Amino acid sequence: MGQEPKKYDFQQGEILLFDKELDWTSFDLVKKVRNKLTKAIGVKKLKVGHAGTLDPKATGLMILCTGKATKKIESLQAEIKEYVATLKLGATTPSFDLETEEDATFPTEHITLDLIQQVLNDFKGEQLQVPPLFSAVRVEGKRAYEHARKGEDVKLNAKLIQFHEIDVVEFDGIQLVLRVVCSKGTYIRALARDLGEALNSGAYLVGLRRTKIGDNQVDEAMSIEWFLENLNLFVTN
Repeated sequence: MGQEPKKYDFQQGEILLFDKELDWTSFDLVKKVRNKLTKAIGVKKLKVGHAGTLDPKATGLMILCTGKATKKIESLQAEIKEYVATLKLGATTPSFDLETEEDATFPTEHITLDLIQQVLNDFKGEQLQVPPLFSAVRVEGKRAYEHARKGEDVKLNAKLIQFHEIDVVEFDGIQLVLRVVCSKGTYIRALARDLGEALNSGAYLVGLRRTKIGDNQVDEAMSIEWFLENLNLFVTN
């Protein structure tokens, strides 16, 4: 499955594509791969980093770089990304996804496919987007989510992002599935929040899958379980 097994030189530097599972953090994936690789190749330290965080409630493509290939992380992070996002309309949560419980409900009877497509046109192109409070943005020396989980109210500055494409995949009156192509630094949870408000309702993410980063596609990625089970296929003797 995924990439064809070949002998990798992880210290010299390799780029690995993984399909992150639900409820794993990006750091969980990096840590697991680093720990297993250092033991497999018999070294005490190995540089391993990822090119673009995914929230625990998101799945899909994550790019990991090892050794000298970690120098490519910045350029990989800058690549355009594609997501498939599933939104629930008519409600909100503090985190804008399933990490927290619903805190308010709103009417949806007025929302039509035509209205959604009309509103989405306003989101295309460059936008100033305020990151979610439940995010890794640093505020006063701490991550924003640390403030949020303590119930502290902090102000986050808007950042310039860009939506290249936003297409409706499916809509049943309450659940809305979107294909989103966007720039680095875009929060799809924040898009859900802003879209809900623009529809005079509410919305939050119930599913998010990253399908592409630049030319790299999730169809080419490995599961972490498969990689670890078949590590002997990749390690040079």
